[in-house]
Amino acid sequence: QVQLVESGGGLVQAGGSLRVSCVASGRTFSSYAMGWFRQAPGKEREFVAAINWSSTTTYYADSVKGRFTISRDNTKNTVYLQMNSLKPEDTAVYYCAARLGIARTREGDFDAWGQGTQVTVSS
Repeated sequence: QVQLVESGGGLVQAGGSLRVSCVASGRTFSSYAMGWFRQAPGKEREFVAAINWSSTTTYYADSVKGRFTISRDNTKNTVYLQMNSLKPEDTAVYYCAARLGIARTREGDFDAWGQGTQVTVSS
């Protein structure tokens, strides 16, 4: 099973940008669709973005569409989430997730999860 480690979280002012990364272990990274989810304090974890193995298909939550971009580099076993025009409501722990097969948007469709990285957006 793939193991995932996120990095790149931090504190940023509203309107700023941040890129979080997720490195996967194993030699079959390109077999996995990848996703980003987030969980704000007191709220359930929610879908943010997903990408298929070849980067030809991406999905975004309506709340981040036009501001966030998911991408991947299969040569580096890494998936990224570029976050622009950040808002205080984007504050959450961001989780990377992986699943074999096509990209999905439901939490239950993903098989492996990282430990999360905190993103805090100040107003």
